[in-house]
Amino acid sequence: MSNNGGAKAVWFLTGFSVGAVMALLLAPKSGKETREFIGEKAEEGRDYVASKGKEFRRAAEDLVGKGRRTAEDLMDKGKDLVGKISV
Repeated sequence: MSNNGGAKAVWFLTGFSVGAVMALLLAPKSGKETREFIGEKAEEGRDYVASKGKEFRRAAEDLVGKGRRTAEDLMDKGKDLVGKISV
């Protein structure tokens, strides 16, 4: 029997989402308050995703830059080696 962590995570998130929706529907708040709460949480979620996206992009750009510098260094070393061998 194999352990499939991804499937477990999906089921957990599904259960969590259903529970969150039920909690909102059964909450002792008015419809307007509930809609405002949902709107605020959606905005917080959007801001969080945007922030993480910017962080990911910066990290990816740094990684690409580091890879480019490493490749250039290796290319220069290779050219020097070829120059020494052919002389």
